[in-house]
Amino acid sequence: MSPAQVSLSGVTKRFGAHQALDGVSLEVADDEGIVVVGPSGCGKTTLLRLIAGLEVPDGGEIWMAGRMVSAPHHSKVPPHERGIGFVFQDLALWPHLTVREHLNFVLESAKTPRASRAPRVHEVLTLVQIGHLATRYPHELSGGEQQRVALARALVGQPRVLLLDEPLSSLDPELRAVLRDELATLRRALRLTMVYVTHDLEDATVLADRLIEMRAGRIVSIRDRATREERA
Repeated sequence: MSPAQVSLSGVTKRFGAHQALDGVSLEVADDEGIVVVGPSGCGKTTLLRLIAGLEVPDGGEIWMAGRMVSAPHHSKVPPHERGIGFVFQDLALWPHLTVREHLNFVLESAKTPRASRAPRVHEVLTLVQIGHLATRYPHELSGGEQQRVALARALVGQPRVLLLDEPLSSLDPELRAVLRDELATLRRALRLTMVYVTHDLEDATVLADRLIEMRAGRIVSIRDRATREERA
């Protein structure tokens, strides 16, 4: 059996007096989509940032595909070598770059051969249906279009794991439902491992193979799709 794509063992993290994560252990299988829910401040975003390598744990270990990437107070593998795509809650688009330049920047940073960049950018922009917006800047885009740019930037480097921090929270319900369904289709087509953080249980209904509930820095329940459907 292949190792879990993401594995956390007894992970803790504090910010001053605040215990953000308290002994969290979790395994996410290859090609599995999990959705993490819970109230604000329960540790959801911290969980993503630790997996991505943007924070280091105070205790415990984080493994990816059988390789230890983080140990207490130490990152053993930098973020750009973890095979991660990250969609931030505020999207974090760069105002001075066009849509195409956002994706090119990722490929340049990854030292992708120059001849391969334009075809890859075209492929991903087509995949998320924004090829016609390639020369636009973020301020020229609607909220939904900006979401697609952020997703395209996360996908262009061909990540093994996709992390999403409430990416649809600012959208109206109708557009949110459309993008949620498209994301589910994309994840299955690309066979991505996904960790998706949200307050919206409808996201979990569509996207989750397993639903992880967190409170006060701890995982308090894990439910798989079959269990949720049976209860419904």
